[in-house]
Amino acid sequence: MDNTAKWRTPPLKHPYLKVSQLLVLASLFYFCSGIIQVNKTVKEVAVLSCDYNISTTELMKVRIYWQKDDEVVLAVTSGQTKVWSKYENRTFADFTNNLSIVIMALRLSDNGKYTCIVQKTEKRSYKVKHMTSVMLLVRADFPVPSITDLGNPSHDIKRIMCSTSGGFPKPHLSWWENEEELNAANTTVSQDPDTELYTISSELDFNITNNHSFVCLVKYGDLTVSQIFNWQKSVEPHPPSNQQQLWVILILVVSGVIAVITAITGGCLAHSKYYHAIILTSISGSPNSIGMCQHFSEVLVSSLLVSPSSTHSLDRHFKDTYYVSSSLLGTGVTNNDSVPPRHIPLESIFFPLTLYFLGGAGAWKLI
Repeated sequence: MDNTAKWRTPPLKHPYLKVSQLLVLASLFYFCSGIIQVNKTVKEVAVLSCDYNISTTELMKVRIYWQKDDEVVLAVTSGQTKVWSKYENRTFADFTNNLSIVIMALRLSDNGKYTCIVQKTEKRSYKVKHMTSVMLLVRADFPVPSITDLGNPSHDIKRIMCSTSGGFPKPHLSWWENEEELNAANTTVSQDPDTELYTISSELDFNITNNHSFVCLVKYGDLTVSQIFNWQKSVEPHPPSNQQQLWVILILVVSGVIAVITAITGGCLAHSKYYHAIILTSISGSPNSIGMCQHFSEVLVSSLLVSPSSTHSLDRHFKDTYYVSSSLLGTGVTNNDSVPPRHIPLESIFFPLTLYFLGGAGAWKLI
């Protein structure tokens, strides 16, 4: 016959103990969840309340203890206050505000649970009349890092430094570019012995001939802070292209031509009265008129080279020639008549010169 062993929980001799244990656990849960929490940052002031009031006369009959974990912070006995050395000169009691304690210049080491205990004498012994706890959380966040230009250790190399301070716990700094970690130089970490806060800095060298976008990342605990540094390489001026050089040459040539035309135009305007005679002579189109126009053109071109002092003789020569041509063509102009006035269009300035340089009777026939 097979024997099978069966296990079962033996019945409780005192089942009411289980219920009492549950009540204790529930009360503990309620007590823990009801702890007051005070959030502060390093170097600030924290006020922790005992949440208990007594009169001034009762201070001689009670004992008040403020302790952090198992370490005494402040004690009041027989109306006398004593502060332990770690909190001395920055902690005091405020009896008018629910028996609170005030802790100044908070440090990271001040983090923890503080308990206030009030004892009164009964039958020649002290018994606990009140107890409460306060959770103090001291933060120390690192500010956003700053990046400083340290100059150029060599021709194409620049050095920058990323730094931040005033945080906790111990930080780690890294440089990143395009999601790749870079090799940093001279990374230093220091801690203030009084505040226990950390300071960290790191340097980075890079080539200035390329564009860069660096990320300085500082990680402490589960938190991070970062700063971005962008670098744009300098743009060197490009030499002018062949097309630009051709445009410059063309502009210079055109400017020179305009200058020459302007100079010639100034001389032509001074002798514009002769153009009218040439134009009138050329209207008939006869062989004699063609010869006269060629002769007038020669006289006019040569007049551009004559100094102002010779203008009078030129006028005499041109007038005689104009009189002869008028007699041959039957225009009725006498030797005593004056040369026609200068009221002619500007276009006629270039007309006789063009005919002269073209030359020949064939050019005149094109008119």
